[in-house]
Amino acid sequence: MAERTRDKVRTDTDVFTDVNEDFQSDEGRSKSSGFCGVFLTALSFLLILVTFPVSIWGCMKIVKEYERAVIFRLGRLLGGAKGPGIFWILPCVDTFRKVDLRTVSFNIPPQEVLTKDSVTILVDGVVYYRVFNPTMSIIKVEDANLATQMLAQTTLRNMLGTKSLADILRDREEMAEQMEVVLYSASKNWGIKVERVELKDVKLPTTLQRAMAAEAEATREARAKVIAAEGEMKASCALKEAASIMSESPAALQLRYLQTLSEIATERNSTVVFPIPMDIISSFIRK
Repeated sequence: MAERTRDKVRTDTDVFTDVNEDFQSDEGRSKSSGFCGVFLTALSFLLILVTFPVSIWGCMKIVKEYERAVIFRLGRLLGGAKGPGIFWILPCVDTFRKVDLRTVSFNIPPQEVLTKDSVTILVDGVVYYRVFNPTMSIIKVEDANLATQMLAQTTLRNMLGTKSLADILRDREEMAEQMEVVLYSASKNWGIKVERVELKDVKLPTTLQRAMAAEAEATREARAKVIAAEGEMKASCALKEAASIMSESPAALQLRYLQTLSEIATERNSTVVFPIPMDIISSFIRK
């Protein structure tokens, strides 16, 4: 996991240098177009000169700040990506494709996954990525957006299939980070940088939801009973201490009795039978 994290935090410049080595030989071969290529290029220049200045509008192209243009001359890659601003092409022999460099997001459709503990769940998510190498995103993959979506779906199913349901519900952020590392390591050769992956929702079967709800309710009831029992025990201990204190001082018991009578009298009008304390009666008996 640590090695994957170190690989993920590499700068875009380092990754660009690595993937650039893969097509430097192709770029060198593109410079030698052969006699036919030279002839068609010269013919295109001649056509521009003959139709000048009208032809300048067909040669001048503009790309925005967040776009780059990848130019092909007679089907061969012509240098690196152009832009932003104005660039020039030769009519009839040059074609170009625009690449958007802004961050793009897409939703992963709900995937039916069988977890490690044989529970079938539905999981969906969202992926944020951007193109950091326009040239590689054109020449290395037919459709970078579609390829990234298919890769995200398969990676989600494969990764969650090795986890139990409890791990999925508990460590969603960690699994999203692991998935981001796996997607980035696979898509960097296409000039794609996966910036963020989020697991949106985990849908459980109805029967499993009921079982989990019953388990949670039983756990709460057991906790409530334990708390009530602890309260009863503390109250019994307090009453025992109070009884021991009052047994040492009969006057304290009489004061408590008088306080109770006062509370009863304020609540409702009733006849109160006030017993004579035994210590007073015993003094009269002794006399």
